[in-house]
Amino acid sequence: MADLAKSYSHQKYLLSIIDMFYSLALILIFLGSGFSLFLESWLKSINLPGYLLPAVFLLISGILFYLLSLPLNFYSSFILEHKFNLTKQKVGAWLVDQLKSSILGYLFSLILVLSFYWILGKFNQWWLVVSIFWIFFSIVLAKLTPIIIIPLFFKYKKLEDQVLRQRILDLAAKMKVKLMDVFEIDFSKKTLKANAAFTGMGKTKRVLLADTLKDKYTHDEIEVILAHEFAHYQLGHILKLIIVNSLVTLGLFYLIFKTSAYTLAFFKLNSLTQVASLPLVFLYFMLFGIVMMPLEAYVSRVFEKEADRLALKTTGAKAAFISLMDKLAIQNLADRSPHPLIKFFFFSHPPIDERIKIAKN
Repeated sequence: MADLAKSYSHQKYLLSIIDMFYSLALILIFLGSGFSLFLESWLKSINLPGYLLPAVFLLISGILFYLLSLPLNFYSSFILEHKFNLTKQKVGAWLVDQLKSSILGYLFSLILVLSFYWILGKFNQWWLVVSIFWIFFSIVLAKLTPIIIIPLFFKYKKLEDQVLRQRILDLAAKMKVKLMDVFEIDFSKKTLKANAAFTGMGKTKRVLLADTLKDKYTHDEIEVILAHEFAHYQLGHILKLIIVNSLVTLGLFYLIFKTSAYTLAFFKLNSLTQVASLPLVFLYFMLFGIVMMPLEAYVSRVFEKEADRLALKTTGAKAAFISLMDKLAIQNLADRSPHPLIKFFFFSHPPIDERIKIAKN
């Protein structure tokens, strides 16, 4: 099983690296070949109204990018998961999910892109105003995710196991977490991996238990994994992550503000206000994301260790935590002890063996 998990994990890492550089190459080709300028010119030549220009440009470029990335996407998210028996999802269901994700991605991107261009033409210090709007939008989206987005992909209902439900509600009260309720989600439709989530903000906060977790784990194991999720809230990790992500957003747009004159000239673009420069903004996001990835992963691992310790302190369930980690490693084919470089770049959680060692100590 350990060899199987290593093989799966290594293929996932390799595909992630390939996808990262392939996406980067596509954007550079889009800009460097002049196709971005050609597309803008063509849309203007058909007398497309100015207010529709960014929307249609985003739609066409998004479809092209998706189609060019489809083989890699299909292999990594469908073929590989079936190869390692981690899903029973059919091709048709996968395609429906892809369509839903693409439509949502386009709509959210459109809101952000239109806000970017509108603010760009109104404010001298546009980078600050754009950052504030994008941060606000991400917070609103986090609040709406459990009530609008998740139901588009999964069906969930209130947890029928009243003993477990009450135990989770009591744990939440003990850890000063206000919950709307506890729900069971039909995770097995798409993956055989196990998971549990504490999602939403404000009055939309709720627990989502995957059926792949609920049906195979003891109440003690489920309690300790949710104690970990509640610990993030009690320790203020959610707020801290919002602050960190907000600073990253501010830093990125300030970087664009200060350096775009040089990068625009390099790609023979005149101004950020022209729609042909949109791929350049995406290029900034990709490069900045790659540079920031190890730092964000490190911060996340620190928070995860703190949440593990508080969960163990609150529940006292050391044996349940260790058995939970062992089961998750087997069921999810997790890499229990990755190479330090892999951990540095890709791991938002401490590796399983490390988490077990912390629990034992």
